[in-house]
Amino acid sequence: MIIGEIRRFIRDNNSIRVSRSLRDTAYKAIYAKENYVKVNQKEPTVQEIAEEIGIAKEEIVYALDAIQMPVSLNEPVYNDNGDAMYVMDQISDKRNKEDRWVENLSLQAAMDRLGKREKHIIRLRFFEGKTQMEVAEEIGISQAQVSRLEKNALRAMRQYLRSE
Repeated sequence: MIIGEIRRFIRDNNSIRVSRSLRDTAYKAIYAKENYVKVNQKEPTVQEIAEEIGIAKEEIVYALDAIQMPVSLNEPVYNDNGDAMYVMDQISDKRNKEDRWVENLSLQAAMDRLGKREKHIIRLRFFEGKTQMEVAEEIGISQAQVSRLEKNALRAMRQYLRSE
């Protein structure tokens, strides 16, 4: 009865509502993983967990993802002397890879005011959807430098667009 109450509390007091069956699948997988580690002294694969509890591995992965706590896009994942790297900076934007010629026209004038390096960073980040880390690797500078250059470029573009 106590275990049931604990499970019910954990199930019902989360910020995102996940079905009971999905949550039960996730907890079965976690329990099977813990038992496997105790017996074999190593981490099991998803396939081994699936075989242990008799559920498809895709269903297990889906269930385990569903019970993860949500993270804010503004959550810092790295901080280097005041220049934080946020979750949002690690996400690629596939949608902005499409041709958006109308929006590009209004931004082109603002981008023309930027230096060559800043223009390249803005193009990679917002038109090609790359993360700050990907941009840093491509142009050979640190992520913190990319962050600073990006912020300065966006500030300059914003000022230019507001003055028009």
